Amino acid sequence: MQASASAGLRPIRRATSDAASTEIAVSEILSQIGALPIALLLLFCSPSHDLSAVAAGLEEGIPGLCVAGCTTAGEITPFGYRTGTVTAIAFSAGHFTATPRLIERLSEFRFEDGHALVREMRRVHGEAGGAFALVISDGLSMSEEMLASILGDAFDEIPLVGGSAGDDLMFRETRVLLDGAVHRDAAIVTLISTDLPFQVFQTQHFVSSSEKMVVTRADPSLRLVTEINAEPAALEYARVIGLQVADLSPAVFAAHPLVVRAGGRDYVRSIQRVHDDGSLSFFCAIDEGIVLTVARSVDMIANLVDTFDSLKRSVGRIEAILGFDCVFRYLEMEQRQILGEVSRLLAENNVIGFSTYGEQFGMMHVNQTFTGIAFGRDARA
Repeated sequence: MQASASAGLRPIRRATSDAASTEIAVSEILSQIGALPIALLLLFCSPSHDLSAVAAGLEEGIPGLCVAGCTTAGEITPFGYRTGTVTAIAFSAGHFTATPRLIERLSEFRFEDGHALVREMRRVHGEAGGAFALVISDGLSMSEEMLASILGDAFDEIPLVGGSAGDDLMFRETRVLLDGAVHRDAAIVTLISTDLPFQVFQTQHFVSSSEKMVVTRADPSLRLVTEINAEPAALEYARVIGLQVADLSPAVFAAHPLVVRAGGRDYVRSIQRVHDDGSLSFFCAIDEGIVLTVARSVDMIANLVDTFDSLKRSVGRIEAILGFDCVFRYLEMEQRQILGEVSRLLAENNVIGFSTYGEQFGMMHVNQTFTGIAFGRDARA
């Protein structure tokens, strides 16, 4: 697969390969990126490939290349949604400055650690135009809420966006990458400055209904709910949406998410899986006493069109959009048979990114959103 989207002397290059061979995939990515001085290359890699081997091949092809990335639950390529690919976005050194850092042992990361890290990053990074912070975290660490809260507070006026790594809904191992090394229970945070116009964003296509449920027993440390409305969690959830427990699946969870209201906004709390004992695991923080509402979907395509129109008004012609899209949105698109139409819409707006196990925006870790950064064209081009 050759991506024509990366032709020309553009400040951002997008590349993808669906080759099964890692060697061929690396060769195709390098060919599409071309001879561009690169500040940072972000790599979104299907679990069908060896993430470290792909990174090693890219670094061998471009000595001194800084590569960060993760495994995915699907990739957003220059051609829209794909699975099984190696996909990348390269930021030119002529327009971007990037300072990446690895955070290990996320469960031990504390407020003071975050503030010390951000101070060091800002000192090293210096002042180099408009800035944003990008975070890519282990999607099975169950530490993203704490991570986003700490980093969002530490970066203060600098906007923070990102996504949680996936593993094609296997829920076995999600990994992040920096400087050729692969890590679990870790995150990559990068301070990025650019002279291009940019806008961070987040959108969702759900609104709450009148059907409410109360979490009556839970283990917040495991994001596990055992009882809803004093009934077995899976049984009560299935009853409320009009199904049987045996019918519950990721596709059902995608079509019938639960939301919690905070600060005047609805935030999705997506269910990850149902267990044999009738308990439910969630992708986001959950606790006893939380009131959950069954959400209803609004028009996803209209929502995306409005989002892209708003971004164009903000940054002008779109050079590229780095997008973090919840994997449950992908499942819903499949179910509603709109995946092809949405893929075309993403391709038309130069989106590149991956399907996540959760998204970070500011101080929040959320589910079932489309989150990212839109970059405008270089005014000199």
